Amino acid sequence: MHDFIVVIPSRYDSSRLPGKPLADIGGLPMVQRVWQQTRNSSASRRIVAVDDPRICQALEGSGAEVLMTRVDHPSGTDRLAEVVTQLALPDDAIVVNVQGDEPLIPAALIDQVAALLAADPLASIATLAEPITDKASLFNPNVVKVVVNVQGRALYFSRAPIPWQREGWEGQDDALSDDSQLANGGWLRHVGIYAYRVGFLRAFQQWPPAPLEELEQLEQLRALYHGHAIQVGLAIETHPAGVDTAEDLERVRDFISLTHGGA
Repeated sequence: MHDFIVVIPSRYDSSRLPGKPLADIGGLPMVQRVWQQTRNSSASRRIVAVDDPRICQALEGSGAEVLMTRVDHPSGTDRLAEVVTQLALPDDAIVVNVQGDEPLIPAALIDQVAALLAADPLASIATLAEPITDKASLFNPNVVKVVVNVQGRALYFSRAPIPWQREGWEGQDDALSDDSQLANGGWLRHVGIYAYRVGFLRAFQQWPPAPLEELEQLEQLRALYHGHAIQVGLAIETHPAGVDTAEDLERVRDFISLTHGGA
């Protein structure tokens, strides 16, 4: 396994769940749950990049390495760029971004995305995807779709149902009669875990948002816009949904309670 580190960007403010990193899940703050999941990976180092002293306080005694970052970063990727600068990491180092609202992230996916990037020296980023198997997800703009080339590199990411089947899809309502028609279509849902080369992160923070990025509200399009390759692999395990809403939080709490007895 190629050496890599994990960074967990953790921002206190959230429009839908204020103070989300500190949300209690089975007696532990969510950010600590995420950090615990990364401990099972092969990462040589695991850092929580925070923007608020309250997150630092919540992690005291957990053993987590915590790094304070600026409060005004527009994205988690920009926060990662500050981390690699603070740590003076070499350009060829690999950093895996594990989002701070994914307390169920499998460690196997962390290792997979790091290995994927290490195996493709011409790629700046690696990420994962899963097959789309239901019509609702295909036409849901909150489910990001990705199309790849023969080398497994991303051609485009979109909130739209790509690729679009020209023959037979006259509109969303009558595009598919049932989910079984998706079985051999090759539609892919993007899984939001990334591995980056540090040199790319340094370049990324110098670029303004790209027009396609602003249109779709997908920051990975900034990398494609500037000609950087993104390697995409099929996730070897199911990627559980993260926590965006109060309903998501209750779902994760129930899961932890049932599977771990709240511990």
